[in-house]
Amino acid sequence: MSAQTMAHCALPGSPLEQAKSGIDACVHCGFCLPACPTYLALEDENDSPRGRLVLMRAMLEGRVAPDDADATRHLDRCLGCRACETACPSGVPYGAVLEAARETIAAHRPLPWMARAVLAVFAHEWLLRPALLLARALRESGLARLSTRLLPPRLAMPAAMLASTSRPPAEPWVPRHQHTGGTATLLSGCVMEGLFPELNRATERVLTVNGYRMHATEGQVCCGALHAHAGDADTARELAKTNIAAFEASGAEVVVMNSAGCGAMCRSYGHLLASDRRWARRAAAFSARVQDVHALLAAAGPRPTPRASDPEAVAWDAPCHLEHGQRITAPPLQVLEATGSVTARPLPASDQCCGSAGIFNLVQPEVAARVLAPKLKEIAQAGVRTVTTANPGCLMQIGGGLLLSGSQVITRHPVELLDAAYAQDPTTR
Repeated sequence: MSAQTMAHCALPGSPLEQAKSGIDACVHCGFCLPACPTYLALEDENDSPRGRLVLMRAMLEGRVAPDDADATRHLDRCLGCRACETACPSGVPYGAVLEAARETIAAHRPLPWMARAVLAVFAHEWLLRPALLLARALRESGLARLSTRLLPPRLAMPAAMLASTSRPPAEPWVPRHQHTGGTATLLSGCVMEGLFPELNRATERVLTVNGYRMHATEGQVCCGALHAHAGDADTARELAKTNIAAFEASGAEVVVMNSAGCGAMCRSYGHLLASDRRWARRAAAFSARVQDVHALLAAAGPRPTPRASDPEAVAWDAPCHLEHGQRITAPPLQVLEATGSVTARPLPASDQCCGSAGIFNLVQPEVAARVLAPKLKEIAQAGVRTVTTANPGCLMQIGGGLLLSGSQVITRHPVELLDAAYAQDPTTR
């Protein structure tokens, strides 16, 4: 038995101790370094995956306190993008270990007030609904866009993110029903339904065109991803239980995700509730029903639209929790390929984080801006009018950065582009 394995545990029974095998799997090879956006932006070993794992081990062994300001600062700066997992030859489950560390730290040090406020809003429908209603009002009135020119940078970016969610009015259309692919229901999501409701409707239409009969699910709530990533695992578990019960009642065979972050979270409910005797089996069964919309469409075809004589070039940027969290890479490009009006190419560093990471861009705005900067440069060099990505936070982070930079490039979800193409195809109506 190694000295590391025999070391005294200063945090017995903690989530971090339970994740110790993941820490032990790290051999400090350094393959994670060029994959880590914060290491690249900050050039500090402590802001790399292996450096953070060293800090976690030091907490377990009692050499660093779990509320030590210097150590927790480096853990707070982690985006949780999980790009290191893709790069790691040893299979370190870094995302799960990070969440265990943050849950352990939260028991010894309160979350920052802004994080607590945001998480409280997303945990309670009676707070979330009016908050999103106010956000939509600010967007539609033009105040959000105007504020980007009047506010200091720390506040201008959130305003720009909100302004970037605006969509031009689209003529509604009714897809032809071709029920050949089974039944499906959609996780409507907090931000998706609150700020991108037309994207949810587009998702339902696109799935209908591709053979799925859509079911509604009443009583669904926030997926809990924001809470789990921040260390508030108890709230994440309660939200997960509510969702599991709601989707069980829907009767649908498949639970569809059009948000990469929500998809990764819902697919991990089995892990989140593994130690809960009453919910473990139900959580695992639910997670097995969760499907990313791109993967589902790719399995169904997806149904192509006529090829335009001069398709528009668009750039694809992969959300971290799609590419690294769920290891889904080809299906989004297959969806875009079915959209005959566009030709999609991944950005050179499409696998790198944009800096959104849930509420990271609100609580760590300076680091988020440094992570976003090289991506904005790549978009400018790509010479496109549209960047497509598949997560609301990414759509807003990239969209907000583009707006503040004065760029005319817009952000869109792949499903939005396919829906627009279907709307022009008489065979789908």
